[in-house]
Amino acid sequence: MIIITKSAQEHFSKLLSTQPHGTQIRVFVLNPGTSAAECGVAYCAGDEVSTHDIELKFDKLSAFIDNASAPYLQDAEIDYIINPMGSQLTLKAPYARMGKISDDASLFDRVKWVLQAQINPQLARHGGAVSIVDITSEGYVILKFSGGCNGCAMVNVTIKDGIEKELLAQFSELKGVKDLTEHQYGDHSFY
Repeated sequence: MIIITKSAQEHFSKLLSTQPHGTQIRVFVLNPGTSAAECGVAYCAGDEVSTHDIELKFDKLSAFIDNASAPYLQDAEIDYIINPMGSQLTLKAPYARMGKISDDASLFDRVKWVLQAQINPQLARHGGAVSIVDITSEGYVILKFSGGCNGCAMVNVTIKDGIEKELLAQFSELKGVKDLTEHQYGDHSFY
């Protein structure tokens, strides 16, 4: 589920040595499955452990995860990096904003997941977003843009060179992408 590197385990072990006996760590996701998802690590006193928590045992510590956070922490990694500039604790959780999708999910759901997990974070830098409306029987994904993408002069480039290229690379059954948005340029438009 979560990889905690040896250097991160050593770092946590040192921190825990200054805490009351029995204190461990908790890894969690606030607002899981949303664009506002945030991952964190906190101390976890013995009386804060629930029977529903998942315990990951390591040599010198345990990490506890609540059931609600668990699906969003699949393939997560916590590392402690030490270099001449200092040290940094990193937590990478690729599914925090969108839980991992099952291999047998429908084409619509798999495309929706790619849009939410891979495409929308890039569009969000410009205040935009895209959502899937439908997939035609001919294999075209019908999209609708919002925010900074609505009315943006570069939306066709975004579609052809970005979204369509990515979706066709991941889904051989697709033929292309079509835009359903009634674009209206305004102050909200990025370009």
